Amino acid sequence: MYLMDYHHHTNHSFDSTASMVEVCKKAIENGIQEICFTEHFSVNPLAPTYGHMVFDNYLREIHDCQEQFQGQLIVKAGIELCEPHLLKDQYDEILQPLNLDFILGSVHNLNNQKLRLALNEDQPTAYERYFNELYHMVSDSDIDIIAHFDLMKRYAYKEHGLYVFQEHQEMIEQVLKKAIDRNIGMEINTSGLRTGLKQTLPSIEIIQLYKELGGEILTIGSDSHTVEDVGANFNDALSLAKDCGFNYIYTFEKRKPIPVRIQ
Repeated sequence: MYLMDYHHHTNHSFDSTASMVEVCKKAIENGIQEICFTEHFSVNPLAPTYGHMVFDNYLREIHDCQEQFQGQLIVKAGIELCEPHLLKDQYDEILQPLNLDFILGSVHNLNNQKLRLALNEDQPTAYERYFNELYHMVSDSDIDIIAHFDLMKRYAYKEHGLYVFQEHQEMIEQVLKKAIDRNIGMEINTSGLRTGLKQTLPSIEIIQLYKELGGEILTIGSDSHTVEDVGANFNDALSLAKDCGFNYIYTFEKRKPIPVRIQ
């Protein structure tokens, strides 16, 4: 099986100290053939990610890794955008000349507040606001994949428990339909399996619904912020994809999705 891990953070993100070279070495050690670096990036001065990224340094280091590990590992250049539907023109102006391979879209903040702070409200209302923001993101932004679709649960589950899928199913379905219409895919993010959450992001119900609605474009990402997590829980994610009826996982080349059959 050709393994691709399409979600990594290194010291080019504000919340990681990992080095690209060490991430690449770990990927090779774990039998991964292709990775994509997806550092956090925001043009919003109020977002925690603002001001950390220096694209010249980032892309130069990716290029160095591509050369160093040629024949051992394919290394792609990506980015994870925070609320890319907001300040869209600023994102476009910066990103279009970069010719990236892959763009993840995320909702990490609601009204310039981190998600965990939004939970100070009534929990169902916070989830409602989150999924509504996700709908605006897939409606208006230039992205390839929705990152960690139900991210809100990462911050909510300890204090409030997991959300009830059926209570938000109608809104989730709207998000997925809009994504499918715009050729935006979804990732299986394995980071939740490494915490007390013990679930992928999104949950199996959302992955199943995406498939039922006709969704096909699926990536797998460890969401690594440390070298140790590169490629973590990949077999779990592949099994989940197969159980939900998917025959392909996707890789990207200059924003073009390319299917790779699951063995």
